Amino acid sequence: MKAAVFEAFQQPLTVRNVPDPHLLDTSVIIEVHACGVCRSDWHAWMGHDPTIRLPHVPGHELAGVIAATGKDVQNWQVGARVTTPFCGGCGHCPQCISGHQHICDNDYQPGFHGWGAFAEYVMIPHADINLVQLPETLSFIAAASLGCRFITAFHALNTQANLRPGEWLVVHGCGGVGLSAIMIAAAQGARVIAIDIHPEKLELARALGAAYVINARTEDVVSVVQDVTAGGAQVSLDALGSALTCQNSVRSLAKRGRHVQVGLMLADDANPRLPMHEVIAKELVLLGSHGMPAHRYDALFAMMRAGILEPEKLIGQTVSLHQASDALASMGTFTPSGVTVIDLKQT
Repeated sequence: MKAAVFEAFQQPLTVRNVPDPHLLDTSVIIEVHACGVCRSDWHAWMGHDPTIRLPHVPGHELAGVIAATGKDVQNWQVGARVTTPFCGGCGHCPQCISGHQHICDNDYQPGFHGWGAFAEYVMIPHADINLVQLPETLSFIAAASLGCRFITAFHALNTQANLRPGEWLVVHGCGGVGLSAIMIAAAQGARVIAIDIHPEKLELARALGAAYVINARTEDVVSVVQDVTAGGAQVSLDALGSALTCQNSVRSLAKRGRHVQVGLMLADDANPRLPMHEVIAKELVLLGSHGMPAHRYDALFAMMRAGILEPEKLIGQTVSLHQASDALASMGTFTPSGVTVIDLKQT
């Protein structure tokens, strides 16, 4: 099969022929039709993730068709249109048994623990608990845009933060996760403040439902948030993952507010200093969020069928597999507005 491979960290990917993935008894092989390009892939390419072994094929935001099933797979057949959470469960650990497969003790992440979906085919283990049937009306490109970003934002707001209609939500960073969170929160009746340093991203945030936008390059984020919300937001989400955005998120909260950390904190930002005196004095809640289990997709699809959520609006550009290297490398210096998706059927 063809795949985009990097042989060394921070070096260009090359598209070449590699062996097809090996089919396990509990796994499926998916013919990849589309795959998102995510900042998490960029972290892997940079060498920030210790699980990566070279050479490597990235890609975890995938959608496609089942091409083969292992002998122990019971719930899926060849030809099914599917996607999968970026973090899959084993089905046997305490987390999986309690329904939290996305934080499995023995998790498997395509594009990290094994070769990913910047390729014509990808293997997904424990398929019976880790696959999601795609609605017929949802294109592969749109399904890939859900990727880790849309589902992570959905889980972060609805399960972790328990965001309620009428509450203020502050979103720090208008990349894929941030824009997803803005669309979801606005659809659910929350009032959203979007923060970024790029005017074009702030305009897109406003178009997706943000009630107020702040340019962090020219404005004092915390001061403006406190003024706009008359004392702070009920929920604040760091979608970027930097020491500064994490600190600003915590300091943007009202008393008893909830901070949700979604953006990965790696490399120099791995251990940010937090204003713990404010956490104590305001009785703030600090939450993490890491993906979403497969069985929760139905709630997301229900909102899409109702016309409340339109993930297609998040797609900024589609690229070919040969353009994946440039799209991935650019994430270190400039993230395009919206989500970038690799169309594996584009020549």
